[in-house]
Amino acid sequence: MVHKLSHNLSLLLLMGCTVLVACNDENSSNSLGELEEEDNPFGKANDVFTAAEWYPGGELGTTEKASYSAVAPGAASLGLETSFNKGEDFFEHLYTYSDEPRKGLGPAWVRSSCIHCHPSYGHGKRQTEYKANTIGNGYLLVIYHPNEAYTDDGVRYTVAPSSYIAEVTGMPQTKAMEPFKAPVDEKQISIEWKKVEGTMPSGLPLHFPDNEPFELIYPEVNIPVTAFNTNPKPTNYEVRLESTIGIYGTGLLDAISTEDMKAQYAAEAPYVSLNPAMWDANNNDWAASAYYTLADGTKAVKKFTYAMTRASLQDGAGANAIWNITNVTRSDRRYLYSTVAWAQAMSEDPEVISYIRQNGADASSLVHPYYADSDEGISQKVLNLLSMNTAAKGGDNYTAAFGEPEMNDKDYYDFMVWHRGLAVPAARDLDDATVQRGKKVFNQIGCATCHRPSWQTREDNYWVDNSIKAYAESKGLNPNNILPKFAYQTIWPYTDMVQHRLYMENDIRTGWCRTTPLWGRGLSLRLTGAEDRLHDCRARNEIEAIMWHAYSKQSDAYASALRFYNLSKEDRDAVVKFLRSI
Repeated sequence: MVHKLSHNLSLLLLMGCTVLVACNDENSSNSLGELEEEDNPFGKANDVFTAAEWYPGGELGTTEKASYSAVAPGAASLGLETSFNKGEDFFEHLYTYSDEPRKGLGPAWVRSSCIHCHPSYGHGKRQTEYKANTIGNGYLLVIYHPNEAYTDDGVRYTVAPSSYIAEVTGMPQTKAMEPFKAPVDEKQISIEWKKVEGTMPSGLPLHFPDNEPFELIYPEVNIPVTAFNTNPKPTNYEVRLESTIGIYGTGLLDAISTEDMKAQYAAEAPYVSLNPAMWDANNNDWAASAYYTLADGTKAVKKFTYAMTRASLQDGAGANAIWNITNVTRSDRRYLYSTVAWAQAMSEDPEVISYIRQNGADASSLVHPYYADSDEGISQKVLNLLSMNTAAKGGDNYTAAFGEPEMNDKDYYDFMVWHRGLAVPAARDLDDATVQRGKKVFNQIGCATCHRPSWQTREDNYWVDNSIKAYAESKGLNPNNILPKFAYQTIWPYTDMVQHRLYMENDIRTGWCRTTPLWGRGLSLRLTGAEDRLHDCRARNEIEAIMWHAYSKQSDAYASALRFYNLSKEDRDAVVKFLRSI
């Protein structure tokens, strides 16, 4: 019973959608401590917090600036700031069709820059309409088959559980270069925000016992079949939104060992149902599907994204996005992020063929590679080239068609130095009595079981992809020692790195969601004025995020959220102030 109560707020504040502050924000350069040394409580232990808790990223991973974009001391101490700053440039600026060094956009893409999705280095803002060019729209469209589907004549059949549709890419593209049409026409995408009315399914009203009200809203997304420029068009699908996750401190999470993650899973398994795709309850071990096959064939346990779909920072998160979001190729990904269904539709589209026939002969034309002497030849060439991700993954065929990789190995190396080297901002106000009370209550009601406060990193023997190996080889360097490392650090991310379920209305695909780290989230309101949270930005503040954990009695976090619901206003406010301080 005690453990059950401690487990409940299991995904407290999945603040996956917080919007963070730009690196050039005036506040980002301010030190968090401004008192004279003898009067400054920063970094000092007290009755509730240890001295180490002021440094959530450990000594190597924490910045004392109120910033989400600062270089980690561990990266700076290795002399990597020049590469860090160059990598930052790739994150902050737009990609184009042909301009160095950020060339290669298209022929279809999700966004034209990283910062579109991660405004000010963090989570996307809640949107009321889907426009890829909006800075702050961190939404990725999740288009998938429900667990059951129906044929045209109404016969029910089973499909792979919540599998992505095959007609568009897993991160669906809504932009394309002329003359091609975007795989999904974003003008036909609608986002409607609905309000929970009356009482929640758990039976709780939308106000606390002291009558202070709160609201819960959730998105309903619709994409009609006419929006898909594919052949075939998808059937039997549903749509959800997932907003981008903050990127600071990701290198520190990569340093958490698989052995320690396994111990956490094993500790939780007797008390709560774990995702069978990750944990084999019968054998008390990783499930076969918990392993991700990295680019060189190495098997590693998944740890990144809400859905736990990636296992290494160098083969996931930013490393993956710098390729598939912009469709910019590099030496180890010399092929397009596309689908055969889109290629087929473009090869059959009369407007596309007509445009290429009239404009494609000029070698300077963006569509020149698709040119041929007849409509039939144009169609076949379009089909071959746009589907090259499946027809021939890179190599000589791709080089002949498109030239050399668009992002060279050195540029990619700089990008990954930046990505791994982003620091976590130091904690704030840990000497405040209300913050201290908030931590005590947070622990008492069970939030810290799933929002595990701290981890100890080990050797941080990160996996290295082929692009970085190639760069290291060209310089005679050891690829295992040229990126920021965070070995033997006590870090305070407030996550158990495990997936749980909240059973929310229009929930995340599959229902399973990794406990999102809470570190640094409290700066969001101070620096941006917005604090949208949870995987789709449905929670506009901490209170809404917490109460979504109590929406259903099935929620892994229900008992803790119920305890929060029954707190006095003074204690509720203390928990919120604590969350804004870590």
